[in-house]
Amino acid sequence: MQFMLMTYVDEAGFTKLTPAEQEAGIAAYRAYTEAIMPAGVASSWGRLQPSEAATTVRAADGKPQVLDGPYADSKEQLGGYYIIDVPDLDAALSWAARCPTTSHGVVEVRPFWTEPS
Repeated sequence: MQFMLMTYVDEAGFTKLTPAEQEAGIAAYRAYTEAIMPAGVASSWGRLQPSEAATTVRAADGKPQVLDGPYADSKEQLGGYYIIDVPDLDAALSWAARCPTTSHGVVEVRPFWTEPS
């Protein structure tokens, strides 16, 4: 089964860290990625630019409306993701629990949609 592990963090928190703390955080994510890739479960991953770089598109009266900024104001912002292919939800939760984000944010685990047979 494919799952997306979405990492949500308080973007402002990173800038409050010392350079040594920032490097330790980056190293933790690098180590996690280096662990998940050889295990053969991750098919894709990525880190996103800050939410202020987001552009939102929605329809208003049938016409596209383009807005600067993220869709929602929230305490935590989507910072990145991992797409993994594992046997079941328990395995996905196990990988999510090992993600460094759990120490300073939230990892949302969501299965991909599959067409009913």
